[in-house]
Formats: sequence, C-alpha cells, structure tokens
Amino acid sequence: MANNTPAAALRQFIAGKWEDGEAARLSSANPARPQETVAEGNQASVEQLKQAVAAASDAARSWAAVPMHERGAVLLRAAALLEGSADELGLELAREEGKTLAEGRGEVARAAQILRYYGNEGDRSAGEIFSSPRRGEQILVVRKPLGVIGVVTPFNFPIAIPAWKIAPALVYGNTVVWKPASTVPLLAQRLAEALDAAGLPKGVLNLVIGPGALGSVLVEHPLLDGLTFTGSTGVGRKLAAAGAARGVPVQAEMGGKNAAVVLAGADLDLAAEQVLFGAFRSTGQKCTATSRLIVEEQVADDLLARLTSRLGEWSTGDPADPSIHMGPLVSASAAADVRRGIDAAVSAGARVAFQGSIPRDAGEDSAFVAPTILELPEGSEAERNPAWTEEFFGPVLAVRRAASTAQAFEWANQGDYGLSAAVFTQDVTRVLDAVDGLDVGILHVNSESAGADPHVPFGGAKKSGYGPKEQGQSAREFFTHTTTVYLRGGTPG
Repeated sequence: MANNTPAAALRQFIAGKWEDGEAARLSSANPARPQETVAEGNQASVEQLKQAVAAASDAARSWAAVPMHERGAVLLRAAALLEGSADELGLELAREEGKTLAEGRGEVARAAQILRYYGNEGDRSAGEIFSSPRRGEQILVVRKPLGVIGVVTPFNFPIAIPAWKIAPALVYGNTVVWKPASTVPLLAQRLAEALDAAGLPKGVLNLVIGPGALGSVLVEHPLLDGLTFTGSTGVGRKLAAAGAARGVPVQAEMGGKNAAVVLAGADLDLAAEQVLFGAFRSTGQKCTATSRLIVEEQVADDLLARLTSRLGEWSTGDPADPSIHMGPLVSASAAADVRRGIDAAVSAGARVAFQGSIPRDAGEDSAFVAPTILELPEGSEAERNPAWTEEFFGPVLAVRRAASTAQAFEWANQGDYGLSAAVFTQDVTRVLDAVDGLDVGILHVNSESAGADPHVPFGGAKKSGYGPKEQGQSAREFFTHTTTVYLRGGTPG
C-alpha cells in the first residue's frame, strides 16, 4: 500500500514562532516501508533549547495570572481541532509509529478526550478550607503552578502521552518546554499546532525536536522548575537523579513487566481475548502491555489453545491497511532487539509455543516481528529467563503454569516493576486477594492490563514510577504546590 504523500516539514516552536532547527538533519521513516519518508527537517540545537526555556520563563507569570477557565478554554478548542482531524492524523500516526490505522485514530481521539477533561478543570475544586482553632480565622490551602515544566515523552504514544502531561501542566498555570521522541516527531508537531491554533499565548508551549541528549540539557537548565518524563527506566533514573541534585521535582513513568493471571474458573474466552489484546495490540509497545501470562495448571492447556487459535487469525502487515491487526515495531533496530531477546529466551530454556508470520516481502532486518508466545521451563530456571525478567517492548508473551492461586500471585509480584496487572476470575474472594496482594499501580479484573482513563490516577509501584501519579486529580500533586493561608481579619469596627 504505497503512499505518495510528500514528507511533512518538521519545525521547532519557540516563543510562539515556528522555525527551522539549527542542528543535524532528521528524517522520520515509515517502519512498514522504510524507503518512505513521513517527515523531515533539522533538529533543534542546544541554543534553541535554551531559547525555548527562556521563552517559557518569560511567559510564566502572565500565563499563571490567566483565569483557569480561560486556560481551559484553549484546551477545549484544541480538543475540537484534534477531533476534526482524527482521520488524517490517525493515518499519519500509523505511518510514522507503526500502530494500526484504528489504533492511530483512537489515540488521536484519546488525546482530544484528555484535553477536554483538563479543559473543564476550572469547574472543579481549586483548593481547600480548614477550620482554625482560633476565633475569627480560617485556614485556606491554595494551589499555585510550579513554573517552567520540562516534558520528555516517548515514541509509543506520540500524541496521547504528551497530551496527558501537557494538558494538566498548562491548565494549572505552568509553561512548558517539550522534547518528544525524535523517532516520532510529526505527531508532536501536530499537537503543538493544534494548541497554537487554539490561541495559546507565545512562550507558553515550546516544542524542541532533537536527540535524547537535549533532555539532559533541559533537566539541568537553571530556569527549569519541574520535569515530567515517560520512557525507559535507565533514562528515567538518570533524569530523576539530575533533578534531585538541583532540587527540581521529577515525575517519571518508567518500565513494566506486566502479568496477566488466569485462575481456574475464569471465563476462558474472555481471558484469551483480553490477554491477546494486552500483549499484541500496538505490537506490544506499551508500558502497560501484558508480557507475562500466569495460568493455573488445570486450565492452562484450554486457555493456550483458545489464545493461539485467536492469534492465528491475526494478520501482520502495513498498519495503514484497515484489514491488518498488527503493524511493525517503531524501527528495524527496535525489532532486532526484540528478536535478540527471543533468541536469548529460547537459549535459556524457553519453548516457542506459538509464532505467527510477518509479511512475505519483509526482510530479516525489517521492523516486523511475528507475534510470539514463549512457554518457560518449570522451577527457578524460569525466573532467570530473559523473557520473564526483561522488558522486550514487543509482541512477545512469556507463559508459566502455576500450581495454585497463591503461587500465581507470588509469581506476578516477582521483579522490580509494578506498573499494571490483570486478574481473570469469577471468584470475588480471589479478586479481593489480588487487590490486597498484588503490588502494582493499576489492577484490571477481567480486562487487559493495558489501558487507562484520563480521570483516574495512572502510574506504577516499585521501580515502575517515581514521583506523584499522572492523570485525573493526581496530576495537580505534581504540577502545583500548595500555600497554606491563615486568614484573619481585623477587629470589627
């Protein structure tokens, strides 16, 4: 399915102006058709990043003084613009990042939903009032913006994740300097264009497209007041350490090795469907993707038969084709990493229980990886297998058979990560056991491990997250600080 659309021009957005980058050339290619350039332009220089931070600092006081309802109105107008362009932008997302066309459109719609949620923040509680032990006095707790917020976002949700960081940052009165993943710059530019067209004042949002090193420069800038990051655990820890060294608060959503637990008595058709969605939608490139499946022994054969039957009907190919279920990974290098992970897992004792196919015209060095299910050996050997311990970030599901519910939950808690989990059961007692016993930030019961709504907290436990949670009312815990006001009048005349 060739696409003759000319490559879009990439630009930086600094101090309310669109301008060319001053650093090296960047080309964003279609991972399904690497000869097809989706967007190209020059990257931002360090000097341009500094200009962006200065612009955000200059705009901070005036933007904070704008009433929250007016700030929210900008987000609402931007949401309408995104919704009106969802088909076009969804196709661009599919071509640039590799999601299927349906998923691309859905992500654009989710970004609009997030903007709309925070666009109405002015109608919600803005602070608290406490009783005072002293007569004639009230105690108020009011919230104020941090100031200049750095936003560093990943490739896998190029418009939705930025929206759930930028929207609360802006509505709570902060200004933003945003560095998106350089592998998916076009959808970042589209979100910035929508906010610009919606009437955002100059300097309030600044977009700098460039290499990961710009993120390090950003967190060390003396005018930065906070940094929110989503990405790998290694990078997140470095940014958090750099922020801590300067007293700059950092919010980081990092890795996941999420388990789905299927217990005896579960609805196996539902479980097979939801595990498939959690593991293989978005080609497994989700921090909340299901990468481990733990199933009680007595239903394991039945569940795996249903799962592989469903997965055998999936087709992998060009994500712009509406009939395709799964597209490529974001790049050939990412796919090569996943293939190496599969080989290492097999060398360590895993058995390939299922492996789908990739397009016949895709070479061995393409961005495509077949959906793969690995069954791990019994005993402690499984706990050392790379498929059990490492985040492959691709369409790979590692399976273990548990002798009991207690063992299944014990295995689900293994490892450093605690982002998301899913439990499939019809037994409310087992549900309550999972709520109490699984150390995760997000727990799904009888639904896939991936997915989060914008009005509730999002984030992980253990080493999957750092700092306050994202989304919902939790977002204001990071993007604002409180001032406690002891309010007392004079003596009545």
